[in-house]
Amino acid sequence: MFDRLTERLDDVFRQLRGQGRITERLLDESLREIRRALLEADVNFKVAKEFLGRVRERALGQAVMKSLTPGQQVIKIVHDELVSLLGTATATIDLAPQPPTVVLLAGLQGSGKTTIAGKLALHFQKRDRLPYLVAADTTRPAAVDQLRTHGATLGVEVFGPEQAQTQDPVEICRLGVLQARSRNRSIVFLDTAGRNSIDEKMMAQVTRIREVCEPDEVLFVADAMLGQESVETATRFHEALAFDGVILSKMEGDARGGAALSIRQVTGVPVKFIGTGETLEALEPFHPERVASRILGMGDVMSLVEKAENAFDSEQAQRLEAKMRKEAFTFEDFKEQLQAVKRMGPLDQLMGMIPGASKAMKGMQVDDGAFNQTEAIINSMTIIERQRPQILNGSRRRRIARGSGTSIQDVNRLVKQFGAMQKMMRQMSRPGRRGRGRGMPQMPAGFPGA
Repeated sequence: MFDRLTERLDDVFRQLRGQGRITERLLDESLREIRRALLEADVNFKVAKEFLGRVRERALGQAVMKSLTPGQQVIKIVHDELVSLLGTATATIDLAPQPPTVVLLAGLQGSGKTTIAGKLALHFQKRDRLPYLVAADTTRPAAVDQLRTHGATLGVEVFGPEQAQTQDPVEICRLGVLQARSRNRSIVFLDTAGRNSIDEKMMAQVTRIREVCEPDEVLFVADAMLGQESVETATRFHEALAFDGVILSKMEGDARGGAALSIRQVTGVPVKFIGTGETLEALEPFHPERVASRILGMGDVMSLVEKAENAFDSEQAQRLEAKMRKEAFTFEDFKEQLQAVKRMGPLDQLMGMIPGASKAMKGMQVDDGAFNQTEAIINSMTIIERQRPQILNGSRRRRIARGSGTSIQDVNRLVKQFGAMQKMMRQMSRPGRRGRGRGMPQMPAGFPGA
């Protein structure tokens, strides 16, 4: 997410930081480079021009020109203007005073509406709301089945053509909302049909659904990988439908990020969520200030903490701490921790949230496959072997290697690293070890995620 843009901006800022004073000529040269970076990221041309105009106007002020750290001042201005561009405040789905809150999802075919519906259901389910899904996309083959699969995974009821006894999307939505209300659901998501391109029939259908169901929110789902094309589509949808917010899907595959930077400015409506992966958990509220910090390589610690809180069970954490104190940490415990880290999302995304990590690891590959290999090796162990790794002799290790599809060297390496990790945890758990100037013990070199 924003990788290339972050890299280009970092090059510009590095030059600015090294200057004792900022001249108008140097500022214009830097802004030209920023302009190139924004256009390469597929930011709308008019948006980029207006953005740079505001940055230049502020940067030419006396406070910057006479500052002892003019480079840092310019970076702060770019950050502030990015936040302004992205929306200043976090926008959410406001729940209706009288449930259910009705949310209509619209967009082109292939934008990911059906998956987004499942992700939103999970998002509100985690917040103790009772979601309800309505499958009104009767145009795309298997769309209804896909939403039913998401519903079965989450334990959320799905209302579709079969229950409505009709193929009319408008009637399916109307009856679905009535059913959600009768079942005391908190929020209902209407998954409507899309098309390969905007046409009058599609717009008439979704407009009719809006008139009949009177949704509390209309959200446009935009494929972030389409860049400026998604911005243009959003503009045309907004003219016809006047939606209340945007959800950017497939942000994990968008190395440019232009849609995120342009769409609010062009449409005048906020981005509310971003899809960051294929799993139902991969949905984040859109925090403009946090996204601006990520773009500028400053990390996003708050989002990282929230992901950790969602991924790690508090009771598991307490049990783990107790085991560490008793020096009883096993491969079973380690496997639980690996699975929790994997639930937080792809490693490259997590690294982007740590301030300075992306810059420090520039050019290095962050391999999620290392987690999978480690888990495969642990799964090939017996329960006793996981609990008592000291019994892993040569023959046992050869069997584990065959069972996990790895080499005996891979197994030996993991066992050695696990032993070092156990030693580290014993040191951390002993009273009086902290605060003696030794520093925090480091994760063994080569360990997955180290």
